Amino acid sequence: MEDVLALVEARLRSALGEPDARAAVTFLGTDRIEVLRFWDRDGDKDIVRYATLGMSAHPMTDPTAALADPVKGPRAELVLTVRAGLADTDKVLRPLAVLAASPQVEGVVVAPGASLDVGEALWPSAPFSSVLVAEPGGLVEDLELGDPMDPVRFLPLLPMTSNEAAWKRVHGAAELQERWLTHGTDLRDPLRRSVTLD
Repeated sequence: MEDVLALVEARLRSALGEPDARAAVTFLGTDRIEVLRFWDRDGDKDIVRYATLGMSAHPMTDPTAALADPVKGPRAELVLTVRAGLADTDKVLRPLAVLAASPQVEGVVVAPGASLDVGEALWPSAPFSSVLVAEPGGLVEDLELGDPMDPVRFLPLLPMTSNEAAWKRVHGAAELQERWLTHGTDLRDPLRRSVTLD
């Protein structure tokens, strides 16, 4: 497990630079989840990224499977990107750790297109309590671990308002993302309003 997490942290550092802060959260019956904070490495200090470290220590298991395979199965970490200085987004550390622990706690497989909800604001004054899991590969490339293990995928999280989350349940993730694109929605704005959903 430590070997996998060391490789994951190395991949995060190579893609995002050196973290300037990290916090650890442990939930009863689960392994420790860390959240690392990175400033945009291009020198644009108004962007901050939060990445989990610990979710990929074990493969995620289909809740309908009779036995959990300790080696094979999807592995992932979560990455959230927001504009800094507009809200107290550092308070997202615990909600992110909750989401990262959900495969261990709830036996869910987190994959692109899924909605994840923490049941409370992601940070103070946030109009979001849920996120859409986006496709990996853009910001941080998948980390190959070698057979028989699946690669670690770094899944971007896109905060959703409650209206957007409800609309997505009906119309699907692709339709919501298309609507965001059409309206030029700034998905990094930690205080943005819901996109028009008519």
